[in-house]
Amino acid sequence: MEQEHLFFVTYDIRCPRRWRRVYKLMRGYGEWLQLSVFQCRLDRMSFLRLEADLNDRINHAEDCVLVVDMGPAALVEPKVKCLGNMDYEPVERRATIV
Repeated sequence: MEQEHLFFVTYDIRCPRRWRRVYKLMRGYGEWLQLSVFQCRLDRMSFLRLEADLNDRINHAEDCVLVVDMGPAALVEPKVKCLGNMDYEPVERRATIV
C-alpha cells in the first residue's frame, strides 16, 4: 500500500457559492477543523485528485488554497496547541470502500 501523508488544507474563497462547493468537496477528503481548515490523510493518487478537484472549483484570480504537507502520516506527530473550545486530534487511518 502506498504511504499516506498528513495534509492541512486552508482556503480563502471570495464567492459564497464557490466557498460552499469547496467546503462540500473537502468534507469528502478530510476532517473539518475550523471554518476553512481541513486535515486530510491522503495517498499520492488521492492528493492528485483533490488538487484537480480544487483547481476546477476555485477562481484562480480571486481565491487562494494553501496545502501544507506534514509528511508521512504514520510518522507525523503534530504538535498542535489549541486554545478555546476545540480538542485537536490527528486524523486516523481508515479503510476506504470503493
